[in-house]
Amino acid sequence: MALQVYGAVPRTSMVQNYALQGIITKQPSMVCVAGEAMKRKERGMSMSFRVKASLDATAAAAEAVAEVGQVTEVTYETFWPIVKAAGDKTVVLDMYTQWCGPCKIMAPKFQKLSEKYDDVIFLKLDCNHENRPLAKELGIKVVPTFKILKDNKVVKEVTGAKMDDLVVAIENARSI
Repeated sequence: MALQVYGAVPRTSMVQNYALQGIITKQPSMVCVAGEAMKRKERGMSMSFRVKASLDATAAAAEAVAEVGQVTEVTYETFWPIVKAAGDKTVVLDMYTQWCGPCKIMAPKFQKLSEKYDDVIFLKLDCNHENRPLAKELGIKVVPTFKILKDNKVVKEVTGAKMDDLVVAIENARSI
């Protein structure tokens, strides 16, 4: 049985700090909470987690498939497996909402970019209720927001419908 742990509080504050220090790690096949986190628990300061279990550890990864040359819709469960599978390729994430006018204007332009760059993976995330935990984890404040990732890390962010800034950011990330 595989366990995946998600912090029940926003990844700012204590949980994010522990994650950065390596005290809390997220791995598809195990859960690790150690060090200072355990000491806090012993002192009566609790940390709560929502645990999601699955019999097949590769279930989320099997669904997480992105193809070059097209924009792939991702969810909270499929985003990180795709980013990890991308390795050293550049990943561009369009964070949008259905009701956002500038998001609707950028969507066809984003699609054309995916067809232009055959060495970049283009993803989109609808920041609806189901995907809100991932949007918060990635620190979204406005839509549209474009996150450019390389080696599992955000290297650049472009907020707003700024196509020229997005193209420059993609070009810079590809050259890293």
